[in-house]
Amino acid sequence: WSQGHVSLCGRVEALKANTMADRGGFGSGFSGRGDRRGRGDRRGRRGGRRGRRGGDDKEAWVPMTKLGRLVKDGKIKSLEQIYLFALPIKEAPIIDYFLGSKLKDEVMQITPVQKQTRAGQRTRFKAFVLVGDHDGHVGLGVKCAKEVATAIRGALTIAKLTVVPVRRGYWGNKVGAPHTVPQKCMGKCGSVRVRLVPAPRGSGLVAGMTPKKVLAYAGIDDCFTSSCGGTKTLGNFVKATYFALRKTYDYLTPDLWAANEFSMGPYQEHTDFLAQPAGRR
Repeated sequence: WSQGHVSLCGRVEALKANTMADRGGFGSGFSGRGDRRGRGDRRGRRGGRRGRRGGDDKEAWVPMTKLGRLVKDGKIKSLEQIYLFALPIKEAPIIDYFLGSKLKDEVMQITPVQKQTRAGQRTRFKAFVLVGDHDGHVGLGVKCAKEVATAIRGALTIAKLTVVPVRRGYWGNKVGAPHTVPQKCMGKCGSVRVRLVPAPRGSGLVAGMTPKKVLAYAGIDDCFTSSCGGTKTLGNFVKATYFALRKTYDYLTPDLWAANEFSMGPYQEHTDFLAQPAGRR
């Protein structure tokens, strides 16, 4: 009777262990359902999927606008053709397509900003990014985000979308390549006022650190500047300089008075191409 009782107790214990294993309990139960529902395994699978998504971002550019389709197909040859007809640029790869490696970028400032809420203060980061090719094109982007990397990435995209042509001219005789601004121009943002004045060849950029970087990225070699207002606020200072450079094409000098033959815009010229579906070209 004692031996049968012992064997019966052993069977009961074995049955309990198997039941706990099936239910994901202690002991050998980790070898059951726990393996399939472990957090480590899920993180591994998520990480793998996230890696594959990141690889998809580096695929070929698929244009989403009419202008992007014309640029990728080679119907538009240069940025100046886009600026001539004042077509809005809504895709950053268009700028990368024309400027490519010549386009340089620099983070001008990253400053934290706060918003008061019922739960406390919400802190985010505001980034100012400057882009230019040192040859007549400059852009400025501002973006606010919860993380610094996200703010910089968004500001860089906005800066590419706001790239504008910068006109250059001469001081005195028209000898050599254009080296300065064509005329006096002023930009303002907030209380900051920035005035650009043409300078003789060899004068350099007579400006503070902030406008000097903007002028250098625009491809201007010689320029006098004067500023007033709260120039300690770098955001307004760099915006005012950018707005001043954007006005270089606002004034038509006598050399631009010649009669021009007007042609059809790219959308009108390539109507048949744009009417076709993107996959049937």
